[in-house]
Amino acid sequence: MTAEYDYIIAGAGSAGSVLAEALSRDATKRVLVLEAGGQDDWIWFKIPVGYLFAIGNPRADWCLTTEPEPGLNDRSLLYPRGKVLGGSSSINAMIYMRGQAADYDHWRQLGLNGWGWDDVLPIFKAQEDHHAGPSEHHGAGGQLRVEPPRVTWPVLDRYREAAAEIGIPPTDDFNRGDNEGSGYFEVNQKRGTRWSAARGFLRPAMQRGNLTVETGCLVDRVTVENGRATGLVWRQGGTTRTARARGEIVLATGSIGTVQVLMRSGIGPGAAVAALGLPVVADLPGVGANLQDHLQLRMIYKVTGARTLNETYWNLARRAWMGLDYALRRRGPLTMAPSQLGIFARSSPDVDRADLEFHVQPLSLGKFGEPLHRFPAITTSVCNLRPTSRGEVRVTSPDPDAAPQIAPNYLSTDHDRRVAAAALRLARRIAAAPGFRGLNPVEHLPGPSVGNDDASLAAAAAEIGTTIFHPVGTARMGRPDDPMAVVDDRLRVIGLRGLRIADASVMPTIPSGNTNAPTMMIAGKAALMMIEDARRGG
Repeated sequence: MTAEYDYIIAGAGSAGSVLAEALSRDATKRVLVLEAGGQDDWIWFKIPVGYLFAIGNPRADWCLTTEPEPGLNDRSLLYPRGKVLGGSSSINAMIYMRGQAADYDHWRQLGLNGWGWDDVLPIFKAQEDHHAGPSEHHGAGGQLRVEPPRVTWPVLDRYREAAAEIGIPPTDDFNRGDNEGSGYFEVNQKRGTRWSAARGFLRPAMQRGNLTVETGCLVDRVTVENGRATGLVWRQGGTTRTARARGEIVLATGSIGTVQVLMRSGIGPGAAVAALGLPVVADLPGVGANLQDHLQLRMIYKVTGARTLNETYWNLARRAWMGLDYALRRRGPLTMAPSQLGIFARSSPDVDRADLEFHVQPLSLGKFGEPLHRFPAITTSVCNLRPTSRGEVRVTSPDPDAAPQIAPNYLSTDHDRRVAAAALRLARRIAAAPGFRGLNPVEHLPGPSVGNDDASLAAAAAEIGTTIFHPVGTARMGRPDDPMAVVDDRLRVIGLRGLRIADASVMPTIPSGNTNAPTMMIAGKAALMMIEDARRGG
C-alpha cells in the first residue's frame, strides 16, 4: 500500500476516533486511520461488565507491565492499555469526568494559549450527548453519550451519608469545574451498553467514502524528509506497508505507544535514539519523560446488614437473575462500571481544592482477575489526584514488537507519601462515621493492625497501591523556551513540520479526575486547530 492521504492518524483509540470523525467531515479530504488492534465486535466490548474479561486479554489489551517499582516495595504492576478500535475506551471504567477548571487554567498559566477552562469547556460540551439535555455546563446531540448508572446500592448510599457527616457534601454533578463532593459517577453508556469512542465517533464516520480504517496495523515509524513528516510505515499481516500524507500526520497512540513511535522515528532524547542504532531526526529530551499516573490505594471493609455484589455473585439463583435482568431490561449489575460512587475531597485543610478521588464499589476481591470474596464487603479506592512523582517510558529496542520499559516512579516524593497517608486516614474516618458505623465495618485491607500515623500508612500505601490506569504527560505541551516540551500549544511536534500529537501524552500535568474525557477533548481541539491551519495554508 503506497497511497496519499490528506491526513494519516496513528491509533483508533479514544483520541484517534475523535480525530477521524472530525477530519473526515470534509468530503474533499482523504483520511487514513491505522489501528494495531482488531475490531470491537466482541460481546464483552458492549456489555459494561465486560471489562472483567477484556483487561488482561491479549485480544483487547496490550498486557504491559511496569518495571519493579521502588516506591511499591519493588512490585511490578499490570498496565492495561486498549488494543482494539476505541482503544482504552473499549475496556475502561466508562466514567465521564472532565477534571477541575483549575487544571486547565493551570495549563494556560504555564503559557499554553487556548487551554484554559473557558477554552476547553465548549469542546467538552460539543462532544457530549448528556442525558439531562443542554445546559450551561452540558451539551446534547454530540457523539459521546453520558447517562446516569442503571443500578444503585444502599450500602453505597450509607457510605455517602457517612462522608457528609465528616464534612464532604453530596453533589449532583462532578463536571461543572469543581468536582468536590460525593455522588454516583455518570458513565459513557447508552441504554445499558458501553458507549466507547469507537461507537460514538468512529463507526458512524466509517460510512463516509473518504475515511479508510485499517486494523491489525502496528505502526513502526514516521518518515521525515527535509524536516517534514511525510508518511507512516507499519506492519500488517506480516507485510511492511507505507502511506504518504499531503497534509498532516497525527500520533494518537497514547502515553506509552506514542513514545515508542517517536523513538523509532528518531525523535526523542538524542543519546537514547542513538543507542537504538537509529539516526537522530529531532533531539527532544522530553520524549518519554514526565510520566504521571494516579496511584489507587484499595481499602476493603467487611460489612454486615447490607447487600453487596459479593454474596449476589456466589448465589447461583441471583447470578442467573442478573443475566436475565440485563437481557430483558438492560439493567442490574451487568451494567455496572468498575466503580459506582465517587467522592472528591481534600487531603488537608491547607489544600485549596479537592486533591483526592475515591472510587467506591459494592464488592471486593483480592486482586484483579480473581473471584469476588465470599463475605459481604465494599472496596474504597482512593488516589492522589495531583501527584508530584514523575516517571518515564524507555524504548530499548527498535523492534516494534518489543515492549517498552514503564517506570511510573510512584510515591517517590515526600509530598506523595504524605498525601497517601492522609488519604487512607480519611477513608478510615468515613468508615467510622455514624452513617456507616451501623454496618459494623471491619477493615480487611490494609487491616486494623496498621497504625494511623504517617509512617505506618505510607508503608501500607506502598504495599497495596496500584495503578488506576491514567498514564499521561510523556510528550508534553510546552512553551518554545521549555527544553522538555515535545509539542507546542497547537500540538505540533517541535522542530518538525507536518506532525502533531493528540492524545494523553501531551498533557503537561495530570487532570484532577479520570482521563478519558480530557483525552477526547484534546483530540477534538487538535482537529479544530488542524482544520484552521489548513484553511490558512499553514
